[in-house]
Amino acid sequence: MKLKTNFEKGLRTMQSPSSRTVKSLIIIAFVLIGNQLSLQAQDASPVKAAQYTKPTWWVGIAAGGNFNFYRGTTQELNSDLTVPTAFNRGGGLGLYLAPLVEFRRPDSRLGVMLQAGYDGRNGEFENVRTPCNCRSDLSTNLHYITVEPSLRFAPFKSNFYLFAGPRFAFNVAKSFTYKQTSSLDFAPEAPNPEIKGDLSKVYPAIISMQIGAGYDIPLSSENKQRQTVLSPFVSFQPYIGQSPRSIETWTVTTLRIGAALKFGRGKLISSTAAIAVVDPLTSFSVTSPKNVPVERRVRETFPLRNYIFFNKGSTEIPDRYVLITKDQVKDFKEDQLEVFAPKKLSGRSSREMIVYYNVLNILGDRMGKEPSSTITLVGSSEKGPEDGKAMAESVRNYLTSVFGIAASRISIEGRNKPKIPSEQPGGTQELDLLREGDRRVSIESNAPSLLMEFQSGPGAPLKPVEITAVQEAPLDSYVTFNTAGSKEAFTSWSVETRNENGEVQYFGPYTREKVSVPGKSILGTRPEGDYKVTMIGKTKSGKTVKQETSVHMVLWTPPKDEEGMRFSVLFEFNKSKAISMYEKYLTDIVTPKIPKDGTVIIHGHTDTIGEEVHNQKLSLARANEVQEIIEKALSKAGRSDVTFVVLGFGEDQNATPFENNFPEERFYNRTVVIDIIPHK
Repeated sequence: MKLKTNFEKGLRTMQSPSSRTVKSLIIIAFVLIGNQLSLQAQDASPVKAAQYTKPTWWVGIAAGGNFNFYRGTTQELNSDLTVPTAFNRGGGLGLYLAPLVEFRRPDSRLGVMLQAGYDGRNGEFENVRTPCNCRSDLSTNLHYITVEPSLRFAPFKSNFYLFAGPRFAFNVAKSFTYKQTSSLDFAPEAPNPEIKGDLSKVYPAIISMQIGAGYDIPLSSENKQRQTVLSPFVSFQPYIGQSPRSIETWTVTTLRIGAALKFGRGKLISSTAAIAVVDPLTSFSVTSPKNVPVERRVRETFPLRNYIFFNKGSTEIPDRYVLITKDQVKDFKEDQLEVFAPKKLSGRSSREMIVYYNVLNILGDRMGKEPSSTITLVGSSEKGPEDGKAMAESVRNYLTSVFGIAASRISIEGRNKPKIPSEQPGGTQELDLLREGDRRVSIESNAPSLLMEFQSGPGAPLKPVEITAVQEAPLDSYVTFNTAGSKEAFTSWSVETRNENGEVQYFGPYTREKVSVPGKSILGTRPEGDYKVTMIGKTKSGKTVKQETSVHMVLWTPPKDEEGMRFSVLFEFNKSKAISMYEKYLTDIVTPKIPKDGTVIIHGHTDTIGEEVHNQKLSLARANEVQEIIEKALSKAGRSDVTFVVLGFGEDQNATPFENNFPEERFYNRTVVIDIIPHK
């Protein structure tokens, strides 16, 4: 069978520099590796105990396989050969080999990479049927010299990294082999000869892009100056920009899988004479108040959120709430709640949680004293409105059977989600904890006798409960250990304190960068003392780092007639703006109670949901917002005599008012606490 094109004019043998290129790159690679091994051999006897930083510059070689996927159409192979049927889909495996250079600082997430070398984009197109019912095959050999600069990003400051950047490819080979069998409809004939040649109208250079990921596996100890890593990697190069020819619609998508061998040189950071290795990336300091109160009587106005949280899968009131009998109602008093303590207390601030876990009894007592008051119980359940109604019905049954509240004064509703949900649209992290907080019954009322001052409407919180008690080790008395950079440098760290008598105490281990400890825990009953405080850190490589500082601590007991006041402001999840009704409360209730020349200590907190760094900033933003509201109210009253101390403790477990085991504890930890201290 004769083809319509002139095959004879199209026959040419492949004249490609690809084989010479591969040989040259292989020689370069072996020379590079040989030089590095020679240099490592010269460092075979380093000074004992010497330590080095991770290298900033790395050189090496990368090798891998290109899995090429061809799509589109090609039929005109060159000006002398147009085949009967177009080739559309094909694939092939090509060699990738390239020297590399890489720059990244050891303490940074960002870096840059450059690879330049040989890039094979072979393709095979098989079993394509022609009009004569013949089978045709096409093999293409597109080879390039590629230059690939990339931005390197290590999101966790670990050995895992991502990279992305452009690809500049220069064509060095474009040969093809075409073969067609005899027609299957006739008797077998002599096989047709293979036709070899070069593809025409191939772009001499193309620009595309790539994205990928890799992981550095150390092959040498960090105690050596010369360091080696093996980095398996995978990269994806989409078809965009990868049309090899200026005609037809041929494109190629490539998946590259390979590994890079990298060599670098670290800088000396310690010597054999060092007894304790101090990591230069960490700093240690101790903040100790000059006057550390042992105790202070506090008249606290404790906020009362109008929520009852239910356990997953149950519509019964959880047993952590205080449920009394009908005979106990006559003895119930808001200012004597310690008599009615819950069976299970997980919070460190048990006094405040006793208040909250009596919320149903407080509500029933108030409704009994105000016969005209009515409420609506809104149950919210992930199972649907009917399940929410069942939860609300449990609360109504308790109020009617124990406190004798008429059922007609209590209406119920059911919803899928609360009106102010914790789980936000598009959220993906810690959803289980957020959904626990959304499974609740909300108490709504328009009765002023039940609600916070100056508030009304279904979203208003219940009236706060006032408590007078002795508070031990308030937050302004804590000694704070600061270890900037320890989260990256250490797996954990602890603190050793030694007084002038040689008595030693240990605190920790810790993983956070800032930890607060009550001053009384260190001083005990001593009025004051000089301490040497040593931070002991364990690095990720198992080494011990010690840093020491000196601090003078004073334990001061205030006069017995000193009495402070405490108020709290609650926030919604992940919000730095106070619940709107609290602005008038801060302005009209809290600010007028600040005495002349008094001190206002404002400390913000969060729950443990979310990132620690974000929560630290969020808690400080909450505290600053409360300060701004109070300062604005003071300014309108013509006052400038008040001293403010503003602190943000984030999710610090040593400072938060409550634990984080239950949703009610997490809701109350989203708070700003305001301590009002009179002038001495």
